[in-house]
Amino acid sequence: MLLNPYMNEILKIHSVESFGTNDGPGIRLVIFLQGCNIKCLYCQNADTIPRKGGQIKTPDELLKRAINMKSYFGKQGGVTVSGGEPLLQSKALIPFFEALREQKIHTNIDTNGTVINSYSIKLISELADLVMFDIKNATPEGFVKLVGQPLFHQSEKMIALREKSNKPFWIRYVLVPGFTDFSEHLRIIGEKYGKYKNIKRFQVLPYHKLGLYKWELLGEKYQLEHTPENTKEQIEVAKNILKEYFENVI
Repeated sequence: MLLNPYMNEILKIHSVESFGTNDGPGIRLVIFLQGCNIKCLYCQNADTIPRKGGQIKTPDELLKRAINMKSYFGKQGGVTVSGGEPLLQSKALIPFFEALREQKIHTNIDTNGTVINSYSIKLISELADLVMFDIKNATPEGFVKLVGQPLFHQSEKMIALREKSNKPFWIRYVLVPGFTDFSEHLRIIGEKYGKYKNIKRFQVLPYHKLGLYKWELLGEKYQLEHTPENTKEQIEVAKNILKEYFENVI
């Protein structure tokens, strides 16, 4: 089902999950791309960070798989592209998303929002039905400390671009004790994005260490080994602060 020659572009895939329920609304085909431009200290999928490796797939191959699952998607489900960082492969994602739109299949991108070029801008502002932005930190300094790259303002720009496009998006925020759980940081985020009209959900993600073994398999030391997981009270405090600014806090 080769809809246009650009469907022969290649995508580097880490893995594909059928019937995903945690990566957007409804039942979803979740495609994890290989390679990321940042290195979060708490990354739960550290094996997706290296740009080398992965399976080679064409958008056409992935489209056929999505069409085969179409009956399971229902009214809410669809395809989510995650990673790694999917916007690194924006050029090849464009024909894929265009083809999914023709098939009336809902699309979602799970991104850190720090890759800015003509292809990623088109995906974020035009093609994706939903975008889930993973905000890493409330300040530029905290951002660098947590992910190792000075890309804080790129993320701000892409979120603003999505808001301007008048299309829905979610914000996701990992609550890492000692890094992202400060009340003043939560209020900075609230003051900055609370006025945005197209944020449909703010999702607080508790910090956990389920991906620690992946760092060990890569032969790397997990830097947050001694960082405690959140207590229920800490999560509730964060949620209550964010509810002052956002209508739908999960």
